[in-house]
Amino acid sequence: MTSTRAYWSEDAACRGADLDELFANSVVQKRAKTICTGCQVRTECLADALDNRIEWGVWGGMTERERRALLRRRPDVVSWRRVLDEARAEELSRPRAG
Repeated sequence: MTSTRAYWSEDAACRGADLDELFANSVVQKRAKTICTGCQVRTECLADALDNRIEWGVWGGMTERERRALLRRRPDVVSWRRVLDEARAEELSRPRAG
């Protein structure tokens, strides 16, 4: 699901959350990542952080360390938004087991 608002951040699960948790520099980040788990704009958030090389905080369920590692593994990616949207579309098109 994607946001229908002008800015995806208006639908973010972390909107109004304690910024000290989202931008923590420790084990607290694990708690912050749980906020992202059911967020309807997680993909948009992560793409924004990756495309803009945001260096601090938890964005889209990933810490800055995790995002840096991903960026190092995929230096060829020009638009993370496109890559993540394509991955989401592929996931949705797969037949469900069961």
